[in-house]
Amino acid sequence: MEVVPSRSYENKVRIFKIDLDLFKKTMDFLRERHELYYLYYLVMYYSGIRLEHVVKLVETYSPDEIVYVEMMDDYSARLVCFDEFCRYYLGYRGGKPCDWVYFPKELVNMLSKYGGTKRDRAVVSRYALRKGLLRPKYLRKLHWQVGKKVVRDKDVLRFIQSRFGELRISEERYGDLLREADEEYRS
Repeated sequence: MEVVPSRSYENKVRIFKIDLDLFKKTMDFLRERHELYYLYYLVMYYSGIRLEHVVKLVETYSPDEIVYVEMMDDYSARLVCFDEFCRYYLGYRGGKPCDWVYFPKELVNMLSKYGGTKRDRAVVSRYALRKGLLRPKYLRKLHWQVGKKVVRDKDVLRFIQSRFGELRISEERYGDLLREADEEYRS
C-alpha cells in the first residue's frame, strides 16, 4: 500500500496577520502592470500552493495530457474542469510535493496564454519586494485563513494545499480526499 510521505510530528500552521489593503493594492498593481505575475498571484490565492509550484505549473502547462497518478493507481487528464472550477495534476516531487492545483475555470484562458513561460521564483519574489507588494509566500497563508472558515474538514484543506507532510494517507484515503476536495471547492 502506497503512503504519501509524512512527518513524524504535526506541524501547526502559524497564523500571520495579512494586510488585506496591501493584498488589494498588490492585485490591482499586478493586474495593470504585470499580467503573468498577476496570474501567479491568482492561482496562489485560489489554490494555496507555493510560488515554486505555480511557476512550475505555468512552465509545464499541458492541459490535454493524460497522466498516471500513482496515489490513485489510475490515469487522469491533467486538467479536469467542473462547472465553476478546475483542478490540474501537477505531480511535482522536487522539493515540497504538489499534486493537484485548484483554481476557478476563468483562469484556464490565462494559463493557456502563458503556458510554457519560464520564470525564476526568486525573480518574482524580488519584484514584489522592490515594488512594495504583498510577498508571494503570504498568499498561501491567506488561503489557509480563508479556507479554514469555509472548508469543514481541515484534512481536505491540507490536501487542497498539498500539505502532505501533515497528512498520513493511504491510496484509498487519497481518493476519498480528492472527492471531498472537489465537493468542498465547489461550495
